[in-house]
Formats: sequence, structure tokens, C-alpha cells
Amino acid sequence: MAQAEAPVSLEAKSPFEMRVKLGETVPETDVRTALKTGDMGFLHSFTTGSAVDGPGLRLVAWTTACMFRCQFCHNPDTWTLANGIPVALDRAVSEIQRYANSLKLMHGGFTLSGGEPLMQDRFAARLLGATKKMGVHTALETNGYYGERLSDEEWADVDLVILDMKGFALEQHKRVTGGLSNEPVMEFARRLSALKRPMWLRYVLVPGLTDVDEEMKPLAEFAASLGVVERAEVLPFHQLGRYKWERLGLTYQLEDTEPPTQQSIDHATAIFAAAGL
Repeated sequence: MAQAEAPVSLEAKSPFEMRVKLGETVPETDVRTALKTGDMGFLHSFTTGSAVDGPGLRLVAWTTACMFRCQFCHNPDTWTLANGIPVALDRAVSEIQRYANSLKLMHGGFTLSGGEPLMQDRFAARLLGATKKMGVHTALETNGYYGERLSDEEWADVDLVILDMKGFALEQHKRVTGGLSNEPVMEFARRLSALKRPMWLRYVLVPGLTDVDEEMKPLAEFAASLGVVERAEVLPFHQLGRYKWERLGLTYQLEDTEPPTQQSIDHATAIFAAAGL
């Protein structure tokens, strides 16, 4: 399979950099083979020094392709596989190896995020497995929709799952994500509970969209009932990705939405804390 790679740096200062059309010249047959084998992945970038994507300081790889169309997405350029840099698996592993010793010394690790990494499940599984063999802590940030794509043995290579929950009620989840059900997500969460895999829960607080007590309370109770959720993170909505929607010619429904107030953040945090998270 041809491993055509765009002459673009794998490293970015932040995931908020705009990156498009970096993999559109890869032949369709090579794309299909890559998705089947995991020999090649499509990445927005690697970023270093993250202190919010898992314990300690993290090296983060951001994949492209996502099935959700969340109203509050700050990286819509990662929705499309063809926007990513085509990267051979060996090259991605070598990139992580460069930082392995430092990550271990700083009690950090490697996080695979997106986009939605499980849309490239073979690449994700092989990359995380190789990282685990280095003795580096591994984390996967996912919306959980395609959790069944990894086997129990492959999930054992993931030290931490960061689950981005978009909504608890079916209709709310559809409203936020562009029409997709959360039933696979809920089933995935229950499966991780049964496997005793450590989880963090993330919830984006958007005024007028997700700052709903009737959503947050049952979601918090559900997460607490799993018995493996180590922490819940309430992420305040921001407008850092707005320019990407504009440049991509996408309709942005939250154009006039302000970030949540500290009072609303404290209120949401208290809801999750009250559930024992």
C-alpha cells in the first residue's frame, strides 16, 4: 500500500490549528486498506505538554474522522478523514518513542483523541498496544459510539478511557450530535464497567443547550453507578473553534452563545459531586 504522507509537520502548537485536505490525494483503495489493517492512520497532529487529557503531562495525537456533528465542536476540520495527515503506523510509534522516557519520568503518558479515534479502530488499537509495550501510560478519548470495535484484550492496553458524554436522554443526544442515538454509548459505558476499566467522564457545559439539570442529574447518577469513573470533568463552552466553522462554510448554531458563567459552572460541578463523582 502506498504510504503517501503530506510534507506537513506532525507537531502542532495546539489542536485549534486549522488543517484541511492533507490526505485527499491518498487513493481510495489505500484508504480502505489503511482502515482495515491499521498500517496507516490519518492525524490532525501531535501536541505536547497537555495537562488536561489524562494524568500528568501528555503527548496527544489527534485523529481525523468523526460520525458526530456536535453543535459545540471546536475542531470541525477533524470531521473528515481526508483532512488528516496520512501517517504510517511505524512513524506514529516512532514519534511516541521520542517522548517515552520523559513521559514516564513526568508520570504522564500518551493520549489518542480526535475526531473520533475509533473510526480508525485498527490504527488506534495497534498504536495504543505499541505504546503500552513501551511502558507508557495510555489513554483514549472517545465518544463511545464505536466502542465495540475493540476487543476486551485491546481495551486492556488502554489504561484510561476518557468518555465524552453528549447527553443522557435519547432526544437530547440526537439534538446535540446531529441525530445519532446514544444507545451504543451507554452500552459501551456498561461494558467498560464490567471490564473494570478506569474512566473519566467529560461533559461540555453549553448555555441553552446542555446546562440542563434534567440531563446532568441522571447522567451523573448513571456514571456513578458504573463504579469505574474516577472523575467527572465539566468543560465550559468556548468560541475558540468558531473560525473553523466559518472557514469551512458550515452553519454554526452557537454563534451568539456566551461561555457559561462561573455560577452555572459551579452548579453543574455540584450536580456531579452530589452523585459521588
